[in-house]
Amino acid sequence: MWIVILVLVIIFAICSVRVVPQNYVGLVETFGKYSHQLDAGLHFVIPFAQRVRKVSLALQPLSIPRYSIISKDNADMQVSVTLNYKVASAQDYFYGNTDSIESLTQLVRGHLRDIIGRMTLDEALGSTAKINDELFAAIDKLTSTYGIIVERVNIDELDPSKEIQDAMDQQLTADRNKRAAISKAEGEAKSIQLTNQAQNEALVNTAKAQKEAKMLAADAEAYRIQKINETLAQSSDGYFRNQSIDAFETLAKGDNNMVVLSKDDIDKLGSLPVAGKLLGIKDQQSAQPKHEKDDAK
Repeated sequence: MWIVILVLVIIFAICSVRVVPQNYVGLVETFGKYSHQLDAGLHFVIPFAQRVRKVSLALQPLSIPRYSIISKDNADMQVSVTLNYKVASAQDYFYGNTDSIESLTQLVRGHLRDIIGRMTLDEALGSTAKINDELFAAIDKLTSTYGIIVERVNIDELDPSKEIQDAMDQQLTADRNKRAAISKAEGEAKSIQLTNQAQNEALVNTAKAQKEAKMLAADAEAYRIQKINETLAQSSDGYFRNQSIDAFETLAKGDNNMVVLSKDDIDKLGSLPVAGKLLGIKDQQSAQPKHEKDDAK
């Protein structure tokens, strides 16, 4: 008898002990009705009359699978979302809603459809950060009804349908080809411009070099003439007579020894010994008769 009582006492003691883990709370139900909350640690309850439901308070991830959303310009997109939440009120979380997680999921989907539905496809694809902020602001206060606090929300995927993606790829390829053609044309135009510029500069430099060469040659010729004139100005009459004699001798040796002189120059021609010799004119003194020479003496 005592053994039976002892066994019953042991069973009763074991059934009355409840351990609530760290970062959890225990919701105590007495005959199926919520009575109070237990913090983490060791607790005693009334066996068979009280029941403890454990609720985690840790931050938990939630992944919402891909689903379809229509944009403002009737573009079909596939969206997937992840968020992090934690339980702020265990009582509201467990008793305030039949399934708080499912309610949170539907809430996120509904607001996301509203936000993206007011955007065009291009706006939505380029504004994921803005969509995250608007979605977080929209569900932040509403989730308190479910005893949940959302810490972070993020759009993982925002993909157009396959047909739209193919059209976008074709447009992107066309834009790239267009930009490549424009770049090539601009490069060729720039090359032609630089080539013409180089050729023009080469022509200008050549012209300048030829001009400078001609100027230097003219200066050299002027200097040569100036020196010749200075030298001739300082030369005696004997030098010019010798030059005349050399010139007539050279002329006499040539095949064409015709000389055209003016009337005045012809009268003076005999005064040149070489001219008299070439023309057969004797010296005036040698041509006089002997008696005239004697008289002259």
